[in-house]
Amino acid sequence: MNIVVCVKQIPDPAAPQSFDAQHNLTRTGKLILDEADTFGVEMALQLVDKAGDGEVTVVSMGSADDVGGIRNALAMGAAKAVIVSDVSLRGTDALGTAKVLAAVIKRISPDLVLAATESSDGYTGTTPVQIAELLGLPSITFAKSVAIDGTTVKVERQTDSGYDEVTVALPALVTVTAGVVEPRYASFKGIMAAKSKPLEVLSVADLSLGAETGQAGAREEITEIVAAEARTSGEKYVDEGDGAEKIVAFLESIKVL
Repeated sequence: MNIVVCVKQIPDPAAPQSFDAQHNLTRTGKLILDEADTFGVEMALQLVDKAGDGEVTVVSMGSADDVGGIRNALAMGAAKAVIVSDVSLRGTDALGTAKVLAAVIKRISPDLVLAATESSDGYTGTTPVQIAELLGLPSITFAKSVAIDGTTVKVERQTDSGYDEVTVALPALVTVTAGVVEPRYASFKGIMAAKSKPLEVLSVADLSLGAETGQAGAREEITEIVAAEARTSGEKYVDEGDGAEKIVAFLESIKVL
């Protein structure tokens, strides 16, 4: 059972965030593994352990100057990592990112691809299913439970009213929700072992993608970034016998009534 987990290194959420002149998130500071991705890594490790053989490979796109987040996934137990790092990727949109990751995954040809439902710094939620479409794989999103049965994957897919039971043939792509498993902490032994595990760095040229990525290949553009409005306090009324009328008037003003 060979599994690929798509992961992302993001700026430390605890540090102040900033943007460059093109409204791209500045990523020159410390980078960490997106917490959302730790659930996919843990799920993959458990599935490989249960299968009795195979390995977990983490795949990412971003700067290779700081690979601390990738090393964290390796310290958890992943066998190897591949990161696509190229200055020309700056400004790549969700579809371009999917093309990059799909090209890497195609080289590996895994039995299963796992990913978070969305990244904590982008929140598009579209990249995993785009990867599946590019690779011609069935995809199941919002998995709260994942099990392998022979050549099929069985998923309990979270919905607003409960969950759906979905089964598809492998290979497939599955996105997992937070809480699907409890991610393990990297042990000291794992941290030391991660330093010697294979970490391959690829460029855009290695994947023969060219103008499909980067700002030139992006189909979306960020034109403005505006800070969210500060939450204001509500209006306070003292009921002097006309409270019901004031409630009705308020509901009518927001067109609820």
